[in-house]
Amino acid sequence: MSVYLPTLKQLQYLVALRDAGHFGRAAEASFVTQSTLSAGIRELETLIGVVLVERTRRVVRFTPLGESIVAKARKVLREAEELTDMARAAGRPLSGEMRMSVIPTIAPFLLPRLLPRLRRDYPDLKLFLREEPSAAACEGLHHGRTDCVLLALPYSCGEVEVAPLFEDRLLLAVPGNDSGDPASIVADDIDPERLLLLEDGHCLKDHALRACEQPELRGQAMMMGTSLHTIVQMVDNGLGTTMLPQMAIDAGILDNTGITARPIESQNAQRRIALVWRRASPRERDFRLLAEVLAAERG
Repeated sequence: MSVYLPTLKQLQYLVALRDAGHFGRAAEASFVTQSTLSAGIRELETLIGVVLVERTRRVVRFTPLGESIVAKARKVLREAEELTDMARAAGRPLSGEMRMSVIPTIAPFLLPRLLPRLRRDYPDLKLFLREEPSAAACEGLHHGRTDCVLLALPYSCGEVEVAPLFEDRLLLAVPGNDSGDPASIVADDIDPERLLLLEDGHCLKDHALRACEQPELRGQAMMMGTSLHTIVQMVDNGLGTTMLPQMAIDAGILDNTGITARPIESQNAQRRIALVWRRASPRERDFRLLAEVLAAERG
């Protein structure tokens, strides 16, 4: 007796709809028409004999069983992708497609130096980059939207393999008109009422608070903006102070400003840059090689 199974394409459409919450956006993300995506999901529902999605004019709502099948579909799609990864891993190193998420406090400061070397040394590698905060990057990793993440630790990213790359110290950036400050500053002397931090979702905020060694600072610090470049301009205009990673300073983020960067006397005034990927990935060899390239570039 023939057994009819869902196709990978049908499962891809279902997951895309769950992620987008809208048929049009899901179709656009899947590079098909809305009617094609809708028909594929209806075929899936007919095949398994249950309704997975409740459709109204305004809302797309998944049934409880639909949510469970989406979770299972993510695993099936990830396993299917790993079949291709296994074949690719048996060939030349760092070849084929690779999707990497990079957090915003690393991407603009490290990637401009890294990418030319990767293109030169590994011309068969097609690297697709996605810049996003730590939480979204780790979620994408476990859902199979990305293959590896360039991350700053400590940060809880779930069950992953970790290749440490290098340490990146944090410094206190103060306006140029702040006179009389010592060459370095004790963590306890940082004024929480003047401290400008990135908003929630950026791990650098947690690393900065950790460096301050003042737990109560979490509720007092002024958190503003989604960009280090914006905060630097605020500091340059005398609106407060902030913490900057060394890699950002080395990349010239303070150029053409009057800001001074001061070392912080704290054992926690650094973050660890690492490459992480899902455990048991068949491309572990590629990821470790990429980690070596990243670490060498920093050196």
